[in-house]
Amino acid sequence: MSNWTEYNNLLRYQDLRISMDFSRMDVPESHTKGLDSKINKAFADLVKLEAGEIANPDENRMVGHYWLRDADLAPNDEIRKQITEPIEQLKQLAEDVQSGKVAPPSGGRFENLLIIGIGGSALGPQLVYDALGGKSQLTTYFMDNTDPAGCDNTLAKIGGGLNKTLSLVVSKSGGTAETRNSMLEAQNAYENAGLKFGDHTIAITGDGSKLYQYATENNWIMKLPMEDWVGGRSSVMSTVGLVPAALQGIDIDAFLQGAKDMDKKTRVADVTENAAMQLALAWHHAGNGKGEKDMVVLPYKDSLVLFSKYLQQLVMESLGKEHDLDGNVVNQGIAVYGNKGSTDQHAYVQQLRDGVHNFFVTFIEVREGRNGESIEVDPGNTSADYLQGFLRGTRKALYESGRKSITISINEVTPYTLGMLIALFERAVTFYASLVNINAYHQPGVEAGKKAAGDFLEILNQVRGAITGWQKTAGDIAEAISHDPEDVYHALIHLSANGEAIKSEGTNPAEDSFML
Repeated sequence: MSNWTEYNNLLRYQDLRISMDFSRMDVPESHTKGLDSKINKAFADLVKLEAGEIANPDENRMVGHYWLRDADLAPNDEIRKQITEPIEQLKQLAEDVQSGKVAPPSGGRFENLLIIGIGGSALGPQLVYDALGGKSQLTTYFMDNTDPAGCDNTLAKIGGGLNKTLSLVVSKSGGTAETRNSMLEAQNAYENAGLKFGDHTIAITGDGSKLYQYATENNWIMKLPMEDWVGGRSSVMSTVGLVPAALQGIDIDAFLQGAKDMDKKTRVADVTENAAMQLALAWHHAGNGKGEKDMVVLPYKDSLVLFSKYLQQLVMESLGKEHDLDGNVVNQGIAVYGNKGSTDQHAYVQQLRDGVHNFFVTFIEVREGRNGESIEVDPGNTSADYLQGFLRGTRKALYESGRKSITISINEVTPYTLGMLIALFERAVTFYASLVNINAYHQPGVEAGKKAAGDFLEILNQVRGAITGWQKTAGDIAEAISHDPEDVYHALIHLSANGEAIKSEGTNPAEDSFML
């Protein structure tokens, strides 16, 4: 049975038309009181962050995504201009593309948009397009990996419309291998269609970067800035997300305003009135301050299906850290996964209720079923009634089985409400990181993975040079080039799978042999 008095643990921002129900998280008052000093520090840390204190010492940079929706917060006039001037530029670009002033050389207007990026440079725009782009003025496609078959599939979907396709290449440094590779795949496709890639392409990149130089040398349509104080996972309100949104006809002013208003609400240093701090404290209590419980995100709306994936990057890349700020090994983090309701009534909700109790749920409720009249699928009931029934039923069934949950409710999915939701979780991540004493704004694990990938490519090229016309094992080649036999073996398997070597199978990998 529910306890009606506990349902009073509901934080409502009535002017923003959003509410957060923490009543099924069972966070005791003593937990919050026991963290008073850490909570006060977290509020103070956010003030310093917004004031421009260096937040990422690895790269000696500030973290300023909060300034993107309120340029008045920026620490100096130069940064304010870096925010306001590109917004005017991109709005003019969107107007010029929609009017046909910026058009494909073959005539007519651009009808498609191809976004080339990876991580936050693609995921943010994907979320916005999926949630809000139903009436987009440009059909939008993404190339967000270095998978050649994936590139082929995307280009096949565009088909003969490549001459009407505007491409955005998004990379702060221009050195990100996946984005560069996808760019070259796209460029090759344009050229094979007899089109000049530069006539169809815009760069979003850092000033003077490799991509900036390449775009300049090849006479691309234009270059728009991507500032170093904006991290990829929080870049959706920079040019990274605003350029495609504006081109698609999405109201970017409302998107930014939603985030700005949520920032203002969660700037208040009062736990009872601060939804982002309450979220962070609920995560802290659920996982014992050590990420011992996963976060399952279940938006009950098809247009928010990518929100769980978006939060996966935001939360896990920000909070998944080996060391705390004092250098201690802490292995912090919160695992995030999810899909959508009520689809998951028929997927993994069975395990959530009856299986391993290693999670808590975040339900996202959208109160308005549709904009317009609904049919009755049963006497007196609509499809929206069923969706609400599945949400409430799942929440109740989980709680009866001891599974905790948070429910966040908005009236509808609009640019404004999406901006609010993104800002709410960004600020919760900032608070949680402070509570557990980690740096949310660097990613040494990602950099380690990039280095390891580069090392493998070096080995791969050495293996290429060591294969001969007679059979050799991985051990033979490893000895010749002084590398680990397993790394060499994986390189040989890759080369044989892609037609560069012939493999003869032995009784085990060590006895497999390879030749040209």
